[in-house]
Amino acid sequence: MMNRLVFLAVLFSLRTAYSHQESLVFPVTYLNVSKDLPLQRLLVEWGVGKSAHDAELSMSFEIQVSRTEENTIVWTEFHNVTLDKSGKPLHWNWDSDLPLECMSHSVRIRSKAEASKIWSQWSLWETVLGLDTSNNSGPQIFPDEKIVEEGFDITLCCIGRRGQIIKEFFLLPAVHNFSRTNTQIGLLTVKNVAHQEVSHITVYCKESCEEKECFYQTVFFVGKPPDIPNDFSCQTQDMKTVRCTWSQGGDTYLYGHRSTKHTLFEEFSQNLVSCTVNCSEQCSCSWDIKQQRVYNITLTVENPLGKKTAMDVFDVTHRIYPSAPFQLSEEHTDTEITLYWQHQIKGIERFCQMEVLHPDGKAELHNSSGTQLQYANITLGGLQPDTEYTVRVRCGAAKHFWRWSEWSEAQTIRTEEATPSGQLDIWREITPVLGGRNVTLFWKLAPSFRANGRSISYEITWEKVEEDAKPEHISISSVYNSTRISLDNHPYKISIVAKNNVNYSLPSVVIIPGATGTEKELSVSNLKEDQVNGTDDGIFISWEPRNTYDSYIIDWCNFPMLQPCDLQWKRFGPHTSSALIRSASFVPGVRYNFHIYGSVANTVSLLEKKTGYLKELSPLLDPTVEKIDLTFHAVTLSWDSYPTNESQSGFVRGYHVYVSPVQEDCSLKESKKHVLPDGSVLCKYTIENPEEKRYTVKHLMPSTKYKLVVKAYTGGGETPIVNFIHIETPFNSNLLYLLVLLVIVPLVAAALCHWKIKWVKECCCPVIPNPNKSKVLSFTELTIGSEKVLKINDCMPDALAVDNKSEAQKLPLWSQMSSTPTEDKIAGHDSRGTYPNQKEKRDQPSTPKPMTWFENFAYSSHIAVESDPYQNPGMLETSKPQLSAVLYQPQYYFDILNEGAVSSPRETAGRKTSLRYISQTNWHCLGKRL
Repeated sequence: MMNRLVFLAVLFSLRTAYSHQESLVFPVTYLNVSKDLPLQRLLVEWGVGKSAHDAELSMSFEIQVSRTEENTIVWTEFHNVTLDKSGKPLHWNWDSDLPLECMSHSVRIRSKAEASKIWSQWSLWETVLGLDTSNNSGPQIFPDEKIVEEGFDITLCCIGRRGQIIKEFFLLPAVHNFSRTNTQIGLLTVKNVAHQEVSHITVYCKESCEEKECFYQTVFFVGKPPDIPNDFSCQTQDMKTVRCTWSQGGDTYLYGHRSTKHTLFEEFSQNLVSCTVNCSEQCSCSWDIKQQRVYNITLTVENPLGKKTAMDVFDVTHRIYPSAPFQLSEEHTDTEITLYWQHQIKGIERFCQMEVLHPDGKAELHNSSGTQLQYANITLGGLQPDTEYTVRVRCGAAKHFWRWSEWSEAQTIRTEEATPSGQLDIWREITPVLGGRNVTLFWKLAPSFRANGRSISYEITWEKVEEDAKPEHISISSVYNSTRISLDNHPYKISIVAKNNVNYSLPSVVIIPGATGTEKELSVSNLKEDQVNGTDDGIFISWEPRNTYDSYIIDWCNFPMLQPCDLQWKRFGPHTSSALIRSASFVPGVRYNFHIYGSVANTVSLLEKKTGYLKELSPLLDPTVEKIDLTFHAVTLSWDSYPTNESQSGFVRGYHVYVSPVQEDCSLKESKKHVLPDGSVLCKYTIENPEEKRYTVKHLMPSTKYKLVVKAYTGGGETPIVNFIHIETPFNSNLLYLLVLLVIVPLVAAALCHWKIKWVKECCCPVIPNPNKSKVLSFTELTIGSEKVLKINDCMPDALAVDNKSEAQKLPLWSQMSSTPTEDKIAGHDSRGTYPNQKEKRDQPSTPKPMTWFENFAYSSHIAVESDPYQNPGMLETSKPQLSAVLYQPQYYFDILNEGAVSSPRETAGRKTSLRYISQTNWHCLGKRL
């Protein structure tokens, strides 16, 4: 029962709360939708009940927009508002990206109080019809002649007639777009529209038919909104007219009635300023001041894509911009210029400034010392005589200065001439001649010298120092800077001055000593020339300072190999001991000679001599070897006429002698290995004294060819090795005699001794071969047990050589042997012989018959035979049938026996030269080659 009561209580509370929520729902009482086609905007108006206004509720409204044709909701937005008791309707606007003419649009709204969670019911759709529902006479494109801001998107539609389908919808010039056709409505969207070279983009639309009414076109324009007007300011020149100016800004690409419009509005009077805007390089607009002095001007720059504003508040008395001075005139002396001018507008105090342009291009500004009303002038001093200056002037308001006026026209003024200032820098060159000296005088404008006149010449005066003689003088035109005079042996004082139309300059003096002094000075020319080094900027010279001189002079020739050599000189103070000599004429490979003088009381003395190069180069020519002396082991080269003077492109510091080696390791003493770029090797000798022009290359080999070359080297190196001198050392006959004595004679003696020893050995101790080591007996058929045995009856000799032709004619050897029946087989070497009939019985008694018999002493059996070594071989075999070899005796030459007689061993020995046995190694044994 209790649970039931609790349940009913909860249910009641929920119902009460729900009823309270329902009481907070205020539905939309009415909804009205219209469209603003120029702005492509839907205007929505609606209202709620009076009770909601009276309660001043905070309400939320959900608004939805749909396109009727597509039946899709394209926009949803929540709109919050607090109601008031006035009961005014509520408004909301929506800008469509699709032209409202293309489709019908519908809007609906629902509401709720912010304190409630329950929305009211949706209102009914309120529809604004598009032209897609109308019966047009042809296709239409919207928007028509639209102006689109560059970088934005645009959507266009083409509405066809009822029953027609949009077949083509495109742009010219062609741009990337997204199109949808094949319905009564065609849509085309262009993203990020860009300005084209043409002023507009044309849109074409065509229905599926071919009549003229099936086609339509329009255009749209791409532009930019105007820029903010920069540098907007207003000013006056005459206190009668105000002129405002501002920058035009960038191109908007919109022209004609779509171009930018400029308007000026005065805030204090709340009136538009009546002026005509003119824009060329900048925009300006002018109007009369009348009685007003303070203005607050707002400038509006506007075109169809937007507008920008700028503002200027000013007092015209503080914005005075004077006009440029005019009617300039001048007065001048040799050092001053006074400039006069006038102002166009009177009654305004001005402060002016003059610009002076010097001949070197430097500009100076000079301000006036006071203020002027109409006439003004500025005096400028400290100028150089006979010099052209260009001047101009500008002014500004003395009170409440705003800005300078424009510059006046420029005027060129030349100051008057004056006495030349400073002294000429002079120098001399003395050349002894018969009976005196020729003195060449040089002069140039010192840095402190100024001619101060247009017409200038030089006056040269000379007089003897020791005698009261009349001075001599000559005048030289300004086009020359040197002259030559002839003097006797007395000392002279020479002075040079510059002269213009006004006066002379201060004289420059030089003392020429007497002839004895000149001779003494020239003897000093034998001073040793010290070598100096060049740098990237010049040639560095240093000297030992002396306290007796008040200045130092260095002279040199810019072109030492030419005449005249363009003598140059430079002066230095008494405390200077080094200098870097620069000249645009210095080039590498040319030797320059420098003389250092000390000067005191206009008298100079030669102190030191220097010589050097800006940069040393390798020698121009190689030394020419004029003499070559050859010995068995050395070669002496001479190049006496090679120059080492100033004709060289560097200081010759020595020579290199290159010799081609027999071996690439350059084993020649006192030489170093030098590898050429092609990889070949030379032996290098260095001579460090440039005056040593003779060298001997030692330790060569006799009767050997060599290549040599001599190279001079400087601080710039040496020339590449290309041409060689080819020599060949002579043959040394003493070596041949020594070779005969030490080599050939001992060899002949040794050969004779060896031959004698061999002969004695063969006669006394002949070599007896061992059959066990013979290759002939290497077959197994010739082995009995462990012994190697050769049977004479198994082998035939290859050949028999008969020395005695008469004896050879007595015996037809093989014919007799083959016709004689015998048990003994004669071993032979002639392969052309016939073998005896081996089928004859061995036990047949032997019958002495004429035959040839010989002994082969190449082999000897170790089996002892007791019988006479010279008995018949047939007897040996009968007496000892178990023997398999005939006992051989030491080598003898065999005799060929006469028919019917057998020579005794003694007779055989006596005929040892009658028969030679050929080949003891090649045998035919039992049909096999041994």
